Amino acid sequence: MTKYTHPRYWLLWFGILLLWLISLLPYRVTAFLGRGLGSIMYLVAGRRAHIAKTNLELCFPEFDSDQIEALMKAHFKALGQAVLTIGINLFASQRRLQRLVTMRDRHYFDQQIAAGKPVILLAPHFVAMEIAGLVLAPERHMLSMYQTIRNPLIDHLIRRSRSRFGGIMIERKADMRQVVKLVRGGSPFYYLPDQDPGSSDKVFAPFFGIQTAVTPGLSRFARLSKAVVIPCFTKMLPHGAGYEVIFLPPLEDFPTKDAVEDARRMNEVIEQGIREMPAQYFWVHRRFKSRPEGEESLY
Repeated sequence: MTKYTHPRYWLLWFGILLLWLISLLPYRVTAFLGRGLGSIMYLVAGRRAHIAKTNLELCFPEFDSDQIEALMKAHFKALGQAVLTIGINLFASQRRLQRLVTMRDRHYFDQQIAAGKPVILLAPHFVAMEIAGLVLAPERHMLSMYQTIRNPLIDHLIRRSRSRFGGIMIERKADMRQVVKLVRGGSPFYYLPDQDPGSSDKVFAPFFGIQTAVTPGLSRFARLSKAVVIPCFTKMLPHGAGYEVIFLPPLEDFPTKDAVEDARRMNEVIEQGIREMPAQYFWVHRRFKSRPEGEESLY
């Protein structure tokens, strides 16, 4: 850590200290403060507010302007709560995390593990997405992928946070064979495939009725590792009551030989989770950035 004592890191260290101090507060207090922060973020979000509004209008055409605005405000409150609880992700003990988290329908996961089957957890980008991986990691080494962050101190802290209970971190550009080997060896794969893949390998499949760029990684990893895919969503409970990790039944007859059909099914499952907690999906991401050839930008 001595290499991170340079003055250019001092302001960042101050922010980390604040997050640590906030993480010591009762969770209900942190959640309350975070939602207040989110209300401020909504007022100054600018470009990100435009992206969130565009996404919501595309995905919920049945909503009028008042409903869209209410959902945007709720989303930024959830974002603010997620920001102030980063310290919990970074520093909370295993015991505290277990107190904060309840599980719904966990038997879908436990049954496959007990049967000795390789498992991939389909974990979409909800704002509290890291919690499930942290809570499950101590029981069985949980594998997850990450993208190296330019700031080396932030990169170090995030990798330390996600691996401190036995989690295994694999860089996105690593050899796929390493991932397959670990999954076949019994490490569940906590996989987040629902962001725009940019110029990398992708297919287009419907998401809320919109042709959306999707990485075919989920079906590819499932096929090569012979893994069962289980949807897994993390929900922030109201009034600072903690988190609920939700498991859905394993996907049947998945993967197929059709990458587009597999992507459609994946999107369909993610939509199911979003409709349960629409304010908590990561709407500030340009989910529809990549367009089929000939289509104009939606942003």
